[in-house]
This record gives sequence, structure tokens and C-alpha cells, in this order.
Amino acid sequence: MIRIYLILLLVIIAFFGMRGFLKTSPAVLARYVKILLLSVTGLIVIYLAATGRLNWLFALAGVVVAFLLRLMPAILRHAPYLHRLWFEFKSAKQGTSQQQNKADTKGTMSVEEAYEVLGLKMGASEAEIVAAHRTLMQKIHPDRGGSNYLAAKINLAKKILLKK
Repeated sequence: MIRIYLILLLVIIAFFGMRGFLKTSPAVLARYVKILLLSVTGLIVIYLAATGRLNWLFALAGVVVAFLLRLMPAILRHAPYLHRLWFEFKSAKQGTSQQQNKADTKGTMSVEEAYEVLGLKMGASEAEIVAAHRTLMQKIHPDRGGSNYLAAKINLAKKILLKK
């Protein structure tokens, strides 16, 4: 009878655990997984040390260090190529997001949207348009940590309203 209660308790804990798991953000889950893995690894190392079975781990670490020391000249010889490949990879990832932003900004914008982007009312004067553009660009310019996408939208709105 007590086994049934234990199984029922485990099912209830699993249900609420899965519910919480599904509601938690991926960043928090990643942090919990890292903590869990480090804890499990630490417990395994403590267990192996307590039982006197840790010597194979030190032997493996020695082999890995010796292998890396032998590979070091080859790694250093290819370091500039690896460095260049890494930056090409990073720029390709950033390039795809920038291409998506450019594709979004090349779309058409209505005059009403342009006024809304600049925060102006319909029929604003040219001086008001230029002033609104300047203040918005000072706040969210990409050189000041702003977004390329928003800066492009603001420039497009000014271009449409001034018809240049």
C-alpha cells in the first residue's frame, strides 16, 4: 500500500516539475542545467576520491596534456587561419541578421507610418520632420548602442516625408 502512495507522490512531483519546466524561460533552464551538470560532476569526483578510484582520471589528464603539448606547434602554425575562419563565421552570422534587417527596411512605408515612426502629426512642416529625425537618431544611433533596424526605419520615414 505504501508503494502506491510513493508512486502517486512521484507522479504528482513529475507533473508539477514538467509544468514548471515548460513555463521557465530557456535562459533560466540553461543556467539550471549547468548547475546540475557541475553538481553531478562534483559528486562523481568526490565519490571516486572517497573510494580510491580517481587514479585513472589523473592518468587521462596527463595523456591529454601531453597530447596537447605535442599538437601545440601545429595549432600555432594554423592559428591565423583558425582566427580568420572564426571571424568569418561570426560575421556570417551577423550578416544574415543584417540582411534580414535590410530586407525589412527596403519595404515600402506609407506616409502615415512615416509620421508615426517620427512621432509627428499629419501635415508636419519640413523643419519639424528634420528636428524629429535628429532627436530620434541621437537617441538610437547604432554608434551609440542603438539598433541598425530602427535607424534605417527612421531614415526611411524622413526620406518618404521629405520626398528626397
